[in-house]
Amino acid sequence: MAATSRVLVVDDSAFMRKIICDLIGSDPRFAIAGTANDGRDAIEAVRRLKPDIVTMDLEMPVMNGLEAVERIMRMHPVPIVMMSSVSDDGTRETIKALQNGAFDFIRKPSGPLSPDIRRVGEQLLEKLRIAAITRRHSKWYAADRPGDGARSAPKQPGFIPPRPLARPKLDEDSPAAKGRTPAPSAKTEPAGEEHAARHTVTEPAAEAVKTHPAAVETPEQARRKPQPTEAFRHLVAIGTSTGGPRALHEVISALPEDFPAPVLVVQHMPPKFTRSLAQRLDAFSALRVREAAQGERICAGVVYIAPGGHHLTLAKDGGGYRVLLTGDAPRGGHRPSVDALFESCARFPELKRHAVLMTGMGTDGAKGMQHLNESGAETAIAESEETCVVYGMPRAAVEAGAAKDVLPLKDIAPALVRAVRR
Repeated sequence: MAATSRVLVVDDSAFMRKIICDLIGSDPRFAIAGTANDGRDAIEAVRRLKPDIVTMDLEMPVMNGLEAVERIMRMHPVPIVMMSSVSDDGTRETIKALQNGAFDFIRKPSGPLSPDIRRVGEQLLEKLRIAAITRRHSKWYAADRPGDGARSAPKQPGFIPPRPLARPKLDEDSPAAKGRTPAPSAKTEPAGEEHAARHTVTEPAAEAVKTHPAAVETPEQARRKPQPTEAFRHLVAIGTSTGGPRALHEVISALPEDFPAPVLVVQHMPPKFTRSLAQRLDAFSALRVREAAQGERICAGVVYIAPGGHHLTLAKDGGGYRVLLTGDAPRGGHRPSVDALFESCARFPELKRHAVLMTGMGTDGAKGMQHLNESGAETAIAESEETCVVYGMPRAAVEAGAAKDVLPLKDIAPALVRAVRR
């Protein structure tokens, strides 16, 4: 039996701390290492108690969860599961926390009698289980701790420990000069436990597919973005899961404003959060980034994020290529599914297609990448183990022989730029 993982619970509400502790304590694989009531206390508790995993509230007095994540990941890296609300502010702050190194997130329970408390408890324990497996086999989390409690990063090629992301520079003349982020911490998914630790999250039933308005841009921002065009020969499709927001930031923010292809993205994430992810990426990118809307035309110079709860697929009519969102059954527990996206792109061999699989638990995307290769795809990139937060989806593609290239995160965007300009 695996060793018990010790969890630090951080929340400013004593009532909520009790609920979370009771949920965690119901599973013998976990024990409560301690509690903290704000971000500053959490930093000290991580240093003193050395927990295996942390659950972190976002909105707290003295120091909020976002700032605490930044400091903890700089000084004492540990898997942090964010407890997020579904308000607009909550989803935006959650995306920032994920980009700054948080491991994953779940929706925060509203109380012990709320109808979703059982589902939230199951999701929390699943996230903690995955975090515990990842930590035990991690190149970053498993680093030896010096006597002062700080960790030293392992010395290996391609490894860059997580740091807070640069802020978008809205006063620059060119959006291409916006912030860049280093590669995330290298954490691997053990071969023997990959299947057992896959994301088998039960998604809520898909709502009727709606066309959401694109993220609102200021006139100044709109002037700085390139004008999209429906004329293109190349298409990029990217799939990712755990650790994806940070990896997407690294890749999308590095694409130039004259990138001559559309980019379709599946990030495993629930509804509402994908919209906040698109808005956050748009603030850092020279390209337009938006949550994909049903029926909209696909254009070069635009990044389309699959909305949570719907599969994003590529379709074509007399006017060109367009977004087709479906509420079909989850694929391998996922909706949106990377396989669904890649397989839809395989139907259009007239396009030069470039597929990328980045950090994430499980195998989603490996079969789809094989379909793309069989249909003549130009590029099939898997993120390398040393920069993956979880080396699951990319490894599945490598082991299946679907990946033509295996690259560290920092090399993926340059490789795509070279590919679409050939």
